[in-house]
Amino acid sequence: MSSLAGRVSDPIRPVGTVRIGGFGGVAGLRKWLRENRTQLVVDATHPFAATMTAHAAQATGQLGIPMIRLSRPGWTAEPGDRWYRVPDLAAAARTSAELGERILLTVGRQGVAAFSGYPWPWYLVRVIDPPAGVLPPRHEILSARGPFTVEEESALLAERRIDVVVTKDSGGTATAAKLTAARAAGIPVVVVDRPPVPAGVTVVGTVDEVREVLSTWTTGNPANGRTDSG
Repeated sequence: MSSLAGRVSDPIRPVGTVRIGGFGGVAGLRKWLRENRTQLVVDATHPFAATMTAHAAQATGQLGIPMIRLSRPGWTAEPGDRWYRVPDLAAAARTSAELGERILLTVGRQGVAAFSGYPWPWYLVRVIDPPAGVLPPRHEILSARGPFTVEEESALLAERRIDVVVTKDSGGTATAAKLTAARAAGIPVVVVDRPPVPAGVTVVGTVDEVREVLSTWTTGNPANGRTDSG
């Protein structure tokens, strides 16, 4: 069983049974795990979904259920990159406003409000669904869903005269083309670092590693009969 947060109006659904929406905090998640006789949890949420990861770690710890955190590797700067790593969105807003005047925001719909206090830059806000909260005074919404090619990203940067890119270090290949395009254009990129993973949580970097852990766990626990991810 897979659980989706419900923050995207038309999500890509994984194979199998899918539930959508929150659980109601740690207590709600603990209740759901118990009622659904969950025996194993795979936390495959976005690298910046820190609250869900923390709640899953607490709930599984309280119930004695094993948990695996799937966290794809983050991005690494390459020669020619002009990256400015920052610890959070507030620092990203401040740094990007100091670097340029036409800024491409690719931080998700819930992160845009952090940039609302800077009236002088113009922001191109790329999101799948409309952003939440207060928006920057000067902005344009670009509704689009990746992945994007390097050619598409290069054309966007040039056509909109972008001079700064802001992104979260989400890792993976689906949204990495903007980094290549920015490198080729000599455009600085403000990269927001990931939040830490709760202590004691087993972390793997690929789906194959998850399968290996699942296989080992199932083999070592033949009485368990089935595995679920909440």
